[in-house]
Amino acid sequence: MNTDRRVDAYIEAAAPFAQPILVALRAQVHDALPEAEETIKWGFPHFTVGGKNICGMAAFKAHCAFTIHGDGRQGAKAGEALGQYGKIIDVADLPAKADLVAKLAAARDRILTQGTALGKPTGRKPKPEIAMPDDFAAALGAVPAAKASLDGFAPSHRREYLEWITEAKTESTRSKRIAQAVAWLAEGKKRNWKYEKC
Repeated sequence: MNTDRRVDAYIEAAAPFAQPILVALRAQVHDALPEAEETIKWGFPHFTVGGKNICGMAAFKAHCAFTIHGDGRQGAKAGEALGQYGKIIDVADLPAKADLVAKLAAARDRILTQGTALGKPTGRKPKPEIAMPDDFAAALGAVPAAKASLDGFAPSHRREYLEWITEAKTESTRSKRIAQAVAWLAEGKKRNWKYEKC
């Protein structure tokens, strides 16, 4: 399970009624999509696959909301609340697990086949894989924690490191970037970790 401390903090800061709802939603998403990663987007916890939004949850003063990207608003009246499931005020209001699992799997499948969880293709083709440079592979081999971090990242986050290293114009810059990348990866940091905290 790929968790994000910012999501932990969001849940801890939520109203007491909302905390068990958010915890339950988070657990159901990770049960349905073990590969999902957590992040904060637009101020709310979101779950992504391959860097693309699958779903998000939010807590407000008197209710919670949950949305699956590209799934429409079947369960909620227009203007009632964010997300398909209306105002969630208790764990008992959560959607049936089988329904949630099916809709999350469908959103993941749209990402994998169309490049987006939304119901329409983007028209963009996925970027081709970047081959692992031998020097970077050797440096990662010397620090197993760094290699494990990189291997556990979504393809988009692996690509950010590989682009950064392969686009270096000089050997000295490339060597410095490899050393920095290995250090950050050993700490479990994504390439642009400094900007994610903003």
